[in-house]
Amino acid sequence: MSLETAKQTVDYILRHEDDFPERSVIWDFIGGEPFLEIDLVDQLCDYIKQQLYMLNHHWFDSYRFSFSTNGINYHEEKVQHYILKNLSHLSVGITIDGTEIKHDLNRVYKVSGKGSYKDVVRNIPLWLSQFPDESTKVTISSADIPYIRESVLHLFNLGIKTVNINCVFENVWKENDDILFQDQLIALADDIIDRELYEEYFCSFFSEHIGKPMSPTHDNQNWCGAGMMLSVDAAGDFYPCTRFAQYSLREKNAWVIGNIRDGIDKNKLRPFLTLNRTAQSPQKCIECDVASGCAWCQGENYDAADTDTIYQRSTAICKLHKARVRANNYYWNKLYRKLELEGKRDELEKNRRKVKPIIC
Repeated sequence: MSLETAKQTVDYILRHEDDFPERSVIWDFIGGEPFLEIDLVDQLCDYIKQQLYMLNHHWFDSYRFSFSTNGINYHEEKVQHYILKNLSHLSVGITIDGTEIKHDLNRVYKVSGKGSYKDVVRNIPLWLSQFPDESTKVTISSADIPYIRESVLHLFNLGIKTVNINCVFENVWKENDDILFQDQLIALADDIIDRELYEEYFCSFFSEHIGKPMSPTHDNQNWCGAGMMLSVDAAGDFYPCTRFAQYSLREKNAWVIGNIRDGIDKNKLRPFLTLNRTAQSPQKCIECDVASGCAWCQGENYDAADTDTIYQRSTAICKLHKARVRANNYYWNKLYRKLELEGKRDELEKNRRKVKPIIC
C-alpha cells in the first residue's frame, strides 16, 4: 500500500462521523507481515495522531494500533523504535503455534522452506516484557491434531499465559479427526488440572459457557463481525472483512463494498447488517443441544456456499465442536471435583483471572 492510499483511507474514516460513531477505534494492521512495512506504518500512525488532534476528533485519546505479527523481525531497531513510541496505545500479538514441530508444519520461509520457529521464539521474551498480558493465537487443522497437548503446554512454558486456539473453518478434516481431537483435549485437561496450571494459565478450548442449547429468539446474534468493521487493501478497495478480499478466497469473487474515492456502498453492505444466527444456520444447528460456542467465519460461509450468498453456514467443524464440548465437560467436572475435595472451589471463583478469548 502506498502512503497516499493509506492517508486517503484515514481521511475518509475520520471525515465520516455518521458511519463511524463508536467511542473508540482500533487501527488493525494485518497482512502478510505488517512489520515488513514498518516505515510506512510509522508514517501512517503519525499521520493518524496528527489528524485526530487537528480535527479535535472524539477518538483523539481513545484509539489503539493493533498488530498480528509472525514475530520474526520483532527485535529490529525500527520495529522497537515504533513500539516504544506508541506503547501506550498499542497491542501486538505474536503468532507462535506451539512446539517447533507444530509451528514449522505451516510457518515456513517461502524460498527455502525452512521452518521459522527458532526465529520467532527468540523474540518471545522481549515481546512478553513489553506486552505481558497479550495472548498468542494458535490455529489447528487436521495435521496439527497430534501436537495440541504438547504445544499448549509448551506455550505456557514459554511464559505465554493466555493461549487462544481454534480449529480452521475450512473443510480439511478427515475421518476420526474428532476422536483424536477429543483425546488430545482430555490429555491436556489432565495436565492443566493435575499440575494446577489453571491457577495462572488459560486455554480458550476450555470454557464454562460452551456446549449448551441456544434460544432462536434470545441467542440470535451473529458470531462474526464482518460488516461491522472496515477492511482496506493496497488498492484502496473496501471490504466487510479482509476475508472477502480476492487473495483470501478460494472459489468466489471478492466482495467489494466501496473504495477510498467513492466511499462505502451501503447497498452492498446491507446484507451483512441483517445477519443473525438463525438466518444462516441449517435447522440442525438451530436445534443443536450443544450449540453455544460453535463458531463460524462469514468469509468461509461465503466461500464454501453453493451460491454467492453469505446466508449459508458452513458446518465443516460440527464434529470438532462436539468433540470439544465432550472434552470441556470432562475438564470442568474433574476440576470442580478436585477443588471441592480440597475445599478450594470458592477460592478459585474469587481469584480466577478474567480472560476474554479471541475467536475468529
